[in-house]
Amino acid sequence: MAVVQDALLVAGGLGTRMLPTSASVPKEALPLVDIPALVHLAREAVAAGAQRLHIISSPRKDMKALLGDHAWLQNKRPDLDPQLLSPFADVEVFVHIQHEPLGLGNAIECALDDIDGPFLVLLGDNILLDQHTSPNNFSPSNASMKLVENFEKNGLPCVGLLAVQPDEVSNYGVVRQEGERILEICEKPAPGNAPSNLVLCGRYLFTSDTKSLLQKYDVATHGELQSIVIQQHWMENDGLLGVELTNFQWYDSGKPLPWLQAQVDHALRRNDLSASFRAWLIERLDQD
Repeated sequence: MAVVQDALLVAGGLGTRMLPTSASVPKEALPLVDIPALVHLAREAVAAGAQRLHIISSPRKDMKALLGDHAWLQNKRPDLDPQLLSPFADVEVFVHIQHEPLGLGNAIECALDDIDGPFLVLLGDNILLDQHTSPNNFSPSNASMKLVENFEKNGLPCVGLLAVQPDEVSNYGVVRQEGERILEICEKPAPGNAPSNLVLCGRYLFTSDTKSLLQKYDVATHGELQSIVIQQHWMENDGLLGVELTNFQWYDSGKPLPWLQAQVDHALRRNDLSASFRAWLIERLDQD
């Protein structure tokens, strides 16, 4: 039996920076070229051993079409990997509603009555890829698997970390470490004050004490920093570990320019698209 059987896919945000598209299409449904963001996350979680997926949504989002089984389309496109048309067919799926946008801790709390044990958390607008495969021969990301492997060795909560350029650290939570052990999380520090260039990247593995800690460090007191306070608790007690995700590309579907850059970067890395797209891109740039 898998050590970590539950994964939370946090998709409650309204995606206001992606308006007007996000007014009618959940940003988690936006495709990275031709595969929806939420499908990438779901298959990543299943590859890491999750048997139950908990979708944290908002009351104004309609996720039905995205969560549906579209296996009936297989005869139209027999070349497609079946898991992409039926990405939720082999797991239990629960949808939990976060009625107010009160931060990550509150979003997690919405699902915890249906979870017993450690669980993964994947932020819905963060895609982490170490493999750039096509829909014909799809392989999911190994990001969540890296966290599960770390937990299997150490039994401690852990977070995914990615290195960013020094001038980008002020956009993220930046960690100070001693070995794998995280000693401090600095929220959006000025570049000269950042303890490192390793930042939180939207992947977490939280332990079974999370529910009691969310009650102790409640949202009324700590607001949107609730999840950071819980991680601080772990740092000051048994420990919180960082898992550096090297050789991963980080794509953000929550802002127009980074999402446009993600399309280009991913297409240039895919074997089925790179040659023709690169040739077109070079020709197009030469026209300016």
